[in-house]
Amino acid sequence: MCYFLLLGCNSDITNKKDISDLESLQLKTSFVDLNENNLDLSVFKKGKTVISYWATWCRPCIEEMPSLKRAEEILEDYGYTFLLVSDETISKISNFKNDRNFDFNFLKSNKSFETLGVYFMPTTYIFDENGEIIETIVGAIEWDSEEMITKLKML
Repeated sequence: MCYFLLLGCNSDITNKKDISDLESLQLKTSFVDLNENNLDLSVFKKGKTVISYWATWCRPCIEEMPSLKRAEEILEDYGYTFLLVSDETISKISNFKNDRNFDFNFLKSNKSFETLGVYFMPTTYIFDENGEIIETIVGAIEWDSEEMITKLKML
């Protein structure tokens, strides 16, 4: 499992056409919150949006969550919205949230990760105010590191 994820860490999107197709698909994708309310990404166009694709069984995803939460708190005044998206069932995501006591905006994707072009977890996309991908991160990182916080403030 770890070897598989390490391979993903070196992945990068380089083809502009692929990025445009991905942005288009991401913007058209609808999500459901844990109360089964439909949510469209277009409601987050007032600021930057961080969408982290994860799974309840993904150890690197879980290990990066505390630093992701701290980054969310640090960047609160910088117009960032953090969304954690899984394609698992709402009950599985809700149970995970309650068992782990994580306070995130957890969402369920109505499309499979494969359909969205997400093949490694965690995979995180950062969208600007226009809904365009400005950063792609494949693999777990320390979100609250000084280097990452500075980078996010400058995006």
